[in-house]
Amino acid sequence: MEKKKIVILTGAGISAESGIATFRDANGLWEGHDVMEVASPEGWRKNPDLVLEFYNQRRKNALDAKPNPGHFALAQLEQKYEVTIITQNVDNLHERAGSTKVIHLHGSLFQSRSTIDENLVYDINGWELNAGHTCEKGSQLRPNIVWFGELVPLMESSIKETQEADIFMVVGTSLVVYPAAGLVHYVSKQVPVYVIDPHLPEITKQPNLHLIPEKAGVALPDLVTKLLLAA
Repeated sequence: MEKKKIVILTGAGISAESGIATFRDANGLWEGHDVMEVASPEGWRKNPDLVLEFYNQRRKNALDAKPNPGHFALAQLEQKYEVTIITQNVDNLHERAGSTKVIHLHGSLFQSRSTIDENLVYDINGWELNAGHTCEKGSQLRPNIVWFGELVPLMESSIKETQEADIFMVVGTSLVVYPAAGLVHYVSKQVPVYVIDPHLPEITKQPNLHLIPEKAGVALPDLVTKLLLAA
């Protein structure tokens, strides 16, 4: 029998429970920096050293962080379901918890890419990416992060995954950052949608909508147990 498909959109909230800082509730500041200084092409052109150091610290922080019960619960779903996680987070906590199919919509802290050929992408070992680290064509490497004002290259494949979902979840995201927030509009009408966040985002009411106003680490272990029993 073919496994049902669960697609999960995750955001900053699930990582925050592991101690990874977000700028969602900090008036546009991220670790004291205006996000446009450290997460935009303009910021990169103006001060690449600041941007490199900022992401070095984020990488160090992410390596120190550990997956929480929410991450581990989502990984357990793979026992009985086909699971795709579409994450807005740039850390690797889903993978470290055991999830095997993760689409990083906004890029990955643990990858760098060429500044002259975006197809040249490299894994980062450890936490440092510094000035003088270059691609095979000799250009400076930058974090492989989708910055404000840049296209989201994995959006198309994420829409396709969402359209194929038998169950859809939204976990730890405010649903205000587009285009990721628009994924919910591609879910088939008959598909159950579970929204999990202590501060529930605004979402159009529909027959199969289940709103759970709790943290991921609290709500997901229970929900996943129920879904595994129902599979």
